[in-house]
Amino acid sequence: MCEILGISSQNSFIANSYLRTFYRHSELNPHGWGMACISRESALVEKESIKASNSNYLRERLSQPIESKILLAHIRYATIGNVEYKNCHPFTGKDCTGRIWTLIHNGTIFDYAPLNPYVQKQKGDTDSERIFLYLIDRLDDVQRQKGVRLSFEEKFALLDGIICKMSKGNKLNLLFSDGKYLYAHTNCRGTLFYLSKDSTTLIATVPLSEEEWQPLPFTRLTAFYNSKLIQTGTNHNHEYIESEESIKLLYRIFANL
Repeated sequence: MCEILGISSQNSFIANSYLRTFYRHSELNPHGWGMACISRESALVEKESIKASNSNYLRERLSQPIESKILLAHIRYATIGNVEYKNCHPFTGKDCTGRIWTLIHNGTIFDYAPLNPYVQKQKGDTDSERIFLYLIDRLDDVQRQKGVRLSFEEKFALLDGIICKMSKGNKLNLLFSDGKYLYAHTNCRGTLFYLSKDSTTLIATVPLSEEEWQPLPFTRLTAFYNSKLIQTGTNHNHEYIESEESIKLLYRIFANL
């Protein structure tokens, strides 16, 4: 069910070799690809609803250096939402202070009522887009109440509380960024790893090299800045374990795509 890749670097990092390995996994995740090179001022999002290995555009992009301090990449295996451009990750948009947020997701939301109103508001059909829109709205609500932009500590506490609640009963592997920090979360064991090297941290669904990748801190939100892990949130203990019932539900959803 999808693969995700995130990079946080102290300096601009040329990601081509890891991206090539990552996008080769599209043979098992054929329903679209996406990538975002992120800064505080912008998020350059590129994506297509075709298999990455079939994309002439992506092949051309990878022939030139792809360089960024923060980068997110995604390959999609569709479970919720049709195979269309509007359902491809990353999702990006601005909060009420003008800060740009970008998100990718690997997983499934089986039940989380606060996301239900976004079925009518979203452009596509995915639960991932609903997560993104909900996070932005919650950030906006609090920032408007305070009348000022939230500090990192306030922002992390808010996001940590949301993730703790949303993760219960759902598979929630997330990478998202506000152009300065890279946030990461997994509650499915053995499905998100990180590698720190040369002032750069990479986070991926599966290790992308023979280097010493380690499991990402489990069932808690983490935040990286300039490659360093700077904050670890509440251990909510909501581990997602795939069950026969969840597999059956996914097959029913996928049959309707």
